[in-house]
Amino acid sequence: MFASTRPTVRRRALAAAGTSAALALTLAACGSSNDGSSSMPGMDHGAKPSASASATPSMGDMPGMDHMAAGNGLSDTKDGFRLTSKDVSLAAGKQAAYRFAVTGPDGKPVTAFAVDQTKRMHFYAIRSDLTGFQHIHPTMAADGTWTADLDTLAPGSWRMFASFTPNSRAGKGTAFVLSRTVSVPGTAAKTPLPAAAKTAEVDGYTVTVKGEPMAGMEHPMTVTVTKDGKPITDLQPYLDTYAHLTAFHESDSTFAHLHPTTKVNGDHGGPELSFNAELPTSGNWRLFLQFQTGGKLHTAALTLNVG
Repeated sequence: MFASTRPTVRRRALAAAGTSAALALTLAACGSSNDGSSSMPGMDHGAKPSASASATPSMGDMPGMDHMAAGNGLSDTKDGFRLTSKDVSLAAGKQAAYRFAVTGPDGKPVTAFAVDQTKRMHFYAIRSDLTGFQHIHPTMAADGTWTADLDTLAPGSWRMFASFTPNSRAGKGTAFVLSRTVSVPGTAAKTPLPAAAKTAEVDGYTVTVKGEPMAGMEHPMTVTVTKDGKPITDLQPYLDTYAHLTAFHESDSTFAHLHPTTKVNGDHGGPELSFNAELPTSGNWRLFLQFQTGGKLHTAALTLNVG
C-alpha cells in the first residue's frame, strides 16, 4: 500500500512545485515592471475622419486593451474569413484608393464590425523594406466595400493589412488581422533597415524605448517622450490612448500591435507610456509609434532587436 502510493505523492509534490514556480515567474514579470503627417517619406496616416468608420468607444479599465489577434497577419484567410480585393497593383507617385472587403464563412460580405480604439477598421500599408508606413481608417459602403485612401506609394511590393473584429454571426468578438500584397510598378530601390536603437527623433521630439522583449513572451515596455531634453506632459488622446504602437518583422513583415496600458486623462499624457509587448519571433522589428500634440500626429520609427 505504502509503496504503491509513493509515486502518486511524489507526482503531486512535483506538480505543486511547478505551479509555485510558474506563479513566481508570473508575479516577477508583472512586477518588472493616436491622424497627421510625419517627417518620414510616405508616412501619411489618414487624417480623414469617417462617420461610417468611427464611433464612441466603450470605456474599459485600460485604454486600447483590445483582444490580441491570433496569427501573424500574413494570410488573406483565417477561420473562414477572407480579405478580398480586385486591386493587385497601384500606380506609383500619386495618391490611390485601395478597395477591399471582408467576407465571412458564409461567403457574404461582413458589414458589422466592433469598435476597437474608436474605429471599426484599422488599415496599414507597409513596403517590403519596412518603409512608407501608412495607418489609415477607411470608410465602408453599405455593401461592405471598404475604401482606404492611400498617400503616394514608392515602387515595390507593398502589404496591405486589415485589422478588425466582426460584431455579428460567426467570429463575433474575435480579432483578425488579414493581409494582401500589392505591386507598385517602377524601379524599386530597397532601403536598408536602420540599425537597432533605443531612441528615435521626429518633429523635434525624442522617443526612447525601455525594455527587453523576448520572442513569444509578453513583456512590459516603456516609451518616454521628450522635447529639447525636457519631459513631455501634454500628449493628447489618439485612438483612445496616448500612443499607438505597431511593429513589423524584418524578414517577412509579420504584424504585431503592442497594446497600451497607460490610462487616458485629458491632454496630459506623458512623458512615460506603458505597453504590453508580445512579439512572436526573434530578430529585428520596425516599430512605428504614433502620438499627438497640439492637434498634430507624429510618427516615430525605430528598429528593435528581439532576442
